[in-house]
Amino acid sequence: MERCEGCGFTYDEAGAEAAGAAILDEVAAVTALIEANASEVSDRRAPKTWTALEYACHLRDVLLVQRERVLEARRVDRPQPPPMGRDERVDLDGYADQDPVAVARQLADAAALFANVLTRVDDDGAWDRMLVYNYPTPSERNLRWVAVHTLHEARHHAGDVRAQLD
Repeated sequence: MERCEGCGFTYDEAGAEAAGAAILDEVAAVTALIEANASEVSDRRAPKTWTALEYACHLRDVLLVQRERVLEARRVDRPQPPPMGRDERVDLDGYADQDPVAVARQLADAAALFANVLTRVDDDGAWDRMLVYNYPTPSERNLRWVAVHTLHEARHHAGDVRAQLD
């Protein structure tokens, strides 16, 4: 099993069907932090580290991109969606200049949209549909892995948000 050295998350594809609900829980914690600390979320703690707001924007975009990847894998055999452009989005979308309250709302909406798509992946073999995932290197992955990986993203970045606000 894969394990994230940064946050300790262990990938377990058996948890794919519960990933949507777990993502909603992680995102609820992040949105509460963003809303409660709106005046501090743009403070940069270290020169090359994203702010809490930038991590929240990134997580929102990850959820939206992952939703589209799951939907594409349901429609097309073994698609190879383009990379999301993680680092470029920070500047291109102006993460640092976005309204924290709006970002919190958008993040909650993105989590709900992604969780909904996961609830519609049924047991007719759809969890085993494959796509080529580009990160860190192009690899074929099934939708179970995508669901669990997205939960990892939510949990990991929830920790990043907390670290920026401590």
